Amino acid sequence: MDLKQLPHLAKEQKKSTKKFFQKLTKQKPKDLDSTVHQLHDETFKKIDCLKCANCCKTTSPIFTDRDINRISAHFKMRPAHFVDKYLHLDEDEDYVLNEAPCPFLGHDNYCSIYDVAPRACREYPHTDRKQFHKILNLTVKNMAICPAVFEIVQKLKVVMNDK
Repeated sequence: MDLKQLPHLAKEQKKSTKKFFQKLTKQKPKDLDSTVHQLHDETFKKIDCLKCANCCKTTSPIFTDRDINRISAHFKMRPAHFVDKYLHLDEDEDYVLNEAPCPFLGHDNYCSIYDVAPRACREYPHTDRKQFHKILNLTVKNMAICPAVFEIVQKLKVVMNDK
């Protein structure tokens, strides 16, 4: 998938996706998690995050206090110095990166802090989470960033509508 087209494709699908997710919220299908997890596994057999890294190039994860302490210890720096150097508070009062792409992303798309990366990075794109119904709004946003999420949601619409 052309990453330049992804935001446009996601925007085209946004209204129908929100409507579909509202329907899922009302129906509360018991097999939603298992269905999404199966689609996640199938999709990530075909999509290599290291060839894409669009999430690292365009957005910032939220950094929790635990993340900040772990990463600053990795760099042998005080947490306050790490925050001053790399982070700022966003409009939701969450710590996020000062810039994109992520300063820890290498030219080869490998993360230089992979072993101590923020929880949000380790769990991204969240399509293998339990209680998927709780992150539907986030999933709509992630469709414009991650080609795997876009594909998973499109397949989910077909699978769930066939039931």
